[in-house]
Amino acid sequence: MQGQIAARPGTMIVVVGPSGAGKDSVIDFALRHLGPNETVHLVRRAITRPQDAGGEDHEGLSPADFDARLCADEFAVAWEAHGLKYGIPRNTLDRIGAGQTLIANGSRATLAQFRRVFPQLVIVQITASADVLAERLLARGRESEADIRLRLSRATPQLADKDMVVIDNSGPLEIAGTHFANLVAKFAVGERLGNSRIVNPS
Repeated sequence: MQGQIAARPGTMIVVVGPSGAGKDSVIDFALRHLGPNETVHLVRRAITRPQDAGGEDHEGLSPADFDARLCADEFAVAWEAHGLKYGIPRNTLDRIGAGQTLIANGSRATLAQFRRVFPQLVIVQITASADVLAERLLARGRESEADIRLRLSRATPQLADKDMVVIDNSGPLEIAGTHFANLVAKFAVGERLGNSRIVNPS
């Protein structure tokens, strides 16, 4: 209608990185740092693991229910990793269209999907040194030190992308978390990054 101003499309911020880099911790810190906000939200993923399994707040689905939802085209992005299936709800497209800034914990293998689905996309890679990754994975108690070292020796190399923002989380969480919070805040008010920024907290 003439005279009305259309809502500015929002942004999808997808966070990727290796196990042990601290993606969830950085995201949680940033959301606490930003405080209650009507336009910035964390995407609640659908995952084929029990609702009460711990970790992130997610929608627990059985593999059969997940596949049914996938066939019904209810996911904007979906992938499988480490024996689990993950889905980003399709309603995120409407929320982006309404001007929201959404944060999704993604996977490096799904970036092509995210690019196809979300035109306003920011990719943030959370990294950490090999020693820090090994220490954090060992603290989880899920693998032996030998298995962890073997896993890290086979780890996927860091991604190189001109549109990617890289945040090193080898140091104190508040350093990387504050960098990420500042980035989210800039996109929430409509700024756009022209080039990749490499952030190395020290």
